[in-house]
Amino acid sequence: MFVTQLKSFFWVARLGSITQAARQLALSQPTVTTQIRALEEHYGVELFHRQGGRLSITDAGLRLLPQVEQLLLQTIQLESALRHSGDASQGQLRIGATAPYYVLDIVKRYQRRFERVEVAIVGGNSRQMVQALVDYQVDLATSSHLESDPRLLRVELGQDPLALLVHRSHRLAQRTMVQASDLVHDTLILRERGSMTRQLTEQMLAAAGLAPRHIMEIASREAIREAVIRDMGISVFARHEASAHPDIVVLPFAGPVPRLPEYLYCLRERRQARLIAGFLEEAVPGGVLPDQM
Repeated sequence: MFVTQLKSFFWVARLGSITQAARQLALSQPTVTTQIRALEEHYGVELFHRQGGRLSITDAGLRLLPQVEQLLLQTIQLESALRHSGDASQGQLRIGATAPYYVLDIVKRYQRRFERVEVAIVGGNSRQMVQALVDYQVDLATSSHLESDPRLLRVELGQDPLALLVHRSHRLAQRTMVQASDLVHDTLILRERGSMTRQLTEQMLAAAGLAPRHIMEIASREAIREAVIRDMGISVFARHEASAHPDIVVLPFAGPVPRLPEYLYCLRERRQARLIAGFLEEAVPGGVLPDQM
């Protein structure tokens, strides 16, 4: 219970919001609030100032925060060590994936080799997946961002050009190719900020001196696809993410077009962990890992 209370304190302090902390911890907001109050009451310390609906961390909370972060990190590392100890042919491997296209083929090969390993895949945008990796919430992560963090090892899985998704009844559906200027006349459906697809789309428009007339933001690739199926707007996807559907037309861009890379990351310090090392061997052609990734 003590560690659980500390987790609630840490994430509220880090995110500045009980709502966001509850979402991060997969708990209800009242549960997070109760855990923080229980911690404060048991030790007679005020961790947050409460002003209406706003929270601000106290000086005491700020002094404790680095120690709490270190303790939680050690707890996660210990849990990881226990999960990866013993028989290398069994255990659990957690993967944070921005898109299934590249990683699922690797998982398929991996599961043939490690039949008793339970593989869990969670989704999110590139920034979220890298953060989950450094927070030890996942063992490996895919991201379209080229990270320079020295804690991370990187393998490039591939690159894919951007393409435009439109409804089959859309005025552009009969085209063979489109241009950046075709994006500005319709509702452009984008992922949330932190998505590399959104970043490349915005860069492509900015380079052409263009701005979309109207933007709809949806924080899910699958939900965006459903919105295009319902003719609610158009959207830009990496080509391999644009799965077939009778109501969707996928159009390539004319001329030079941004390409969306996909990288596989792991923590450098965990490269030799048995289950992680096995996955990296399946991800790299020939199973030969470079000295520097």
